[in-house]
Amino acid sequence: MLKINRKIALSVSAMSAAVLIGAGCAESSANATPTVSKGTANATASRTYENGKKVIDGGVTYLESNDKRGPYYVNPDAEKGGYSFGRMPTKNELAAWDTTVTPWKLPPEGEGSVEDGEEVYEAKCVMCHGDFGSGGGGYPSLSKGNAYENLATLKNQRVGGNDEGPIRVFGNYWPQVSTLWWYIKEGMPHPHTRSLTDDEVYALVAYILNINEMKIDGEEVDDEYVLNREKYAKIVMPNKNGFIPKIDGPKGPDNVRAFFDDPKNYGAQKVKANERCMTNCQNKTAKVVHIKIEQKNFLPPLSEVRDLPKVEGASAVDTEAKNTYESSCAVCHGNAGMGAPVVGDKKAWAAVVGKGMDKVYARAISGTDGGMPPKGGTDLSDEKFKAVVDYMISQSK
Repeated sequence: MLKINRKIALSVSAMSAAVLIGAGCAESSANATPTVSKGTANATASRTYENGKKVIDGGVTYLESNDKRGPYYVNPDAEKGGYSFGRMPTKNELAAWDTTVTPWKLPPEGEGSVEDGEEVYEAKCVMCHGDFGSGGGGYPSLSKGNAYENLATLKNQRVGGNDEGPIRVFGNYWPQVSTLWWYIKEGMPHPHTRSLTDDEVYALVAYILNINEMKIDGEEVDDEYVLNREKYAKIVMPNKNGFIPKIDGPKGPDNVRAFFDDPKNYGAQKVKANERCMTNCQNKTAKVVHIKIEQKNFLPPLSEVRDLPKVEGASAVDTEAKNTYESSCAVCHGNAGMGAPVVGDKKAWAAVVGKGMDKVYARAISGTDGGMPPKGGTDLSDEKFKAVVDYMISQSK
């Protein structure tokens, strides 16, 4: 949840997940597991941990009674532990899997310069995220200027004639830099994830810090800056303290628990604030007002026709195919760096068509192992998506 001021708060689903994951992990590390014990028929659920504190996410743990927990039977043999299949992973296997980077776990050793980061960005990122991280093609912006100056825009409200909403990009919005490093390493670039070296990731992070005009330990991340693990550890994001509740530190779980115990913190109006419920939890406060004067005369008259204007000189199918290509396909087929045949490249598309149109259509509809989703991620019918393929081929002759 992003802290705007004392009266206005915006819900952020990603942060809510982080709250529960981070706080839940901290709680379990303190040996405060949810209560699971034999119970009577009248004691069917527990809302506390063994230490007496409320379950962090507000849920319940059903106690075992008569070989059941809640409405479900339990298998006592399954609770004895042990493995029926597989084996214990080795230390090296665990190390290869455990690539998480968090505010309290630094990335591996490495270094990269802003200059190198710009080269990697131009080769592998610009086709989706735009020049200097400006965004485009449905992919998010990475920068909108000086992060420290843009921090103040998070309080912007589109009221009273103000049409300038809050700016939410990495530099001024994200509370931790670790999310950026880890996401680039694990999820970028599309569709060649995990292909970047650690040094390339450091270089990209340095470049993104640079285009957000940020500083590390008082030093500007300029064009000559080289980022390494030691300097990375000193990065403080402008909006570090902009989210509530506070989940960091030993009091994180208690902060989360206290926050959700007070419904006023998240806009709820429960009938009994201190009791948890599943039905009739809200006071009815909305006043419904019905319009009693029927409006009949409209200039121009109302129309229920939803057809798009016809484009002269082009069929409706061609227009729809072109629009689909531009919105769903151009991000890969319009950029050589994505590995897909670029629309307009006659030689590349001649090789594609040479495999036979039946195979071309089949691969386009079913998707490819190279990263193309079925039908380019659209929900078009097979025939309409074939028209998109035909449009791309027609533009490559």
